[in-house]
Amino acid sequence: MTRIRMLLPLLLLLAALLPGCASPAGGRAPDDLAGIWSRYPELKGRPYTTAEVKRVVDGDTFETKAGDKVRLIGMNTPETVKPNSPVEAYGKEASAYTKKRLTGQTVYLFADAGDKDKYGRLLRYAFIRGESEMFNETLLKEGYANTMTIQPNVMFAKTFVEAEREARNGGKGLWGKSGAASGAAAGASCKEPKIKGNINAKHEKIYHVPGGRSYEQTKAEAMFCTEDEAEAAGFRKAGE
Repeated sequence: MTRIRMLLPLLLLLAALLPGCASPAGGRAPDDLAGIWSRYPELKGRPYTTAEVKRVVDGDTFETKAGDKVRLIGMNTPETVKPNSPVEAYGKEASAYTKKRLTGQTVYLFADAGDKDKYGRLLRYAFIRGESEMFNETLLKEGYANTMTIQPNVMFAKTFVEAEREARNGGKGLWGKSGAASGAAAGASCKEPKIKGNINAKHEKIYHVPGGRSYEQTKAEAMFCTEDEAEAAGFRKAGE
């Protein structure tokens, strides 16, 4: 019993220093999480992990020092590393921004209903230690990404739609004159995209194809060359 008592402080210290560990049940959370919970009350009481960002893969994906690949939930930046595909417009800018903000940083990671995607990447909401704004939302607000909501991870779908709308209205990043979008979709694969993307009053992202019932009267907030592009950006086809 005496030996156990002597070892207990050492064991507790080692547990506290382990990277990527989940929040201890009943333990005291770091002080800066209070700001996160105040801003995003949906996350209060939910488990989280901490990790150090080793390298950034592209604008929406990074690798931790522990070797996990993390894909940010609810948004999509233009591709820079997609096999057999050219770098999409504004992809380099988005990747450079994420590298600048995340590389070497300690982040708090929260899951939604789903844990991993089909590629084995962790699906997470990420916060830089010491900051209360979710990095996923920051990318949208600054115009480096567009929303991409995939079930069942929809906790902040409305928040993200509003963040993208703010960037679009302000002409930031993708939505600015120097961005690929210029009010249209980033990374369009043709010179004259015809498919219209629209976000309605219910914050639903819907796309309309030429010849569709509402195509002519639809005001496009994004344009796409193919239906696959529209769906990859989080839009669904009108009438579904």
